[in-house]
Amino acid sequence: MESTNRLLGMRIKEIRQSRKISQDKLSEKLDIDPKYLSRIEVGKATPSLDLLIKTASLLNVELKELFEFSHLENVGNKNQIEILLKGLSDEKRKLVIKLIKAVVN
Repeated sequence: MESTNRLLGMRIKEIRQSRKISQDKLSEKLDIDPKYLSRIEVGKATPSLDLLIKTASLLNVELKELFEFSHLENVGNKNQIEILLKGLSDEKRKLVIKLIKAVVN
């Protein structure tokens, strides 16, 4: 399960990108360093309640919408599997697929 900070960050990034707002532009409007916004979006920094309220307002969403991230909870697992498979030989990849099919069926 993803951490709440990471999911919150992913959600902020998702909404920001859907509004076609760059990190630089949003951080400027929030009056924060772009690096800080980047850290928030990857879950390495925890924004204050005041910053969350301001972020929601600038993104034109209700505060609660920043926490509607259940659809993002399994994104990390999928990416992790893809990364692991990329590093395998064809033979090992076939074996992993057989193992997954055995577990799923």
